[in-house]
Amino acid sequence: MHISEGVLSWPVLAGGAVLAVAGTAIGLKKIDYDRIMSVAILAATFFIASLIHVPIGPSSAHLILGGLLGVILGWAAFPAILVGLALQAVLFQYGGLTVLGVNCFDMAAPAVLCHYLFRPMLRRGAGSRFAGAFACGFLAMLLSATLTAAALALSGDEFVEAAQVLFIAHLPIMAVEGVITGFAYSFLSKVKPEVLGC
Repeated sequence: MHISEGVLSWPVLAGGAVLAVAGTAIGLKKIDYDRIMSVAILAATFFIASLIHVPIGPSSAHLILGGLLGVILGWAAFPAILVGLALQAVLFQYGGLTVLGVNCFDMAAPAVLCHYLFRPMLRRGAGSRFAGAFACGFLAMLLSATLTAAALALSGDEFVEAAQVLFIAHLPIMAVEGVITGFAYSFLSKVKPEVLGC
């Protein structure tokens, strides 16, 4: 899901940077400092999960756990994802610094949206919790893949086919992401509900 350096047009890069800065500023302002450890742990979880790439045809796919970060952290998902992406760019050359804003927005904005869409559903019984967490993980990955494909397509006609391949490659990952998010959220709600803000 990382877009590499030198691919996107300057208007797309600038737009992504502005949106990522705005989201990160809101996220930093809304962080409850009593929960800063949860933000750090989830940023590390995102960092590790998105390092594991599975080759699919000419592309590769990986988990991002955006739904899990979004439903637990809300707006704080922006700074958590930004830190994870920055470390991946510097340490492993995944993505890059000029595309950091676009990559951050593509992953964090769906996470925040899912927080608001599914948070009420996650406060109900166990079955509803799993279904809500699954939907959160699935939709976050769907929207992230859509935004990433749109960023590629907006950068030139030569990237439209690559955008389509990227989106199709992530279709199976959406279901996997939903299942992992469902089980992770259900498990945390039983053993550590304070992490979820329950």
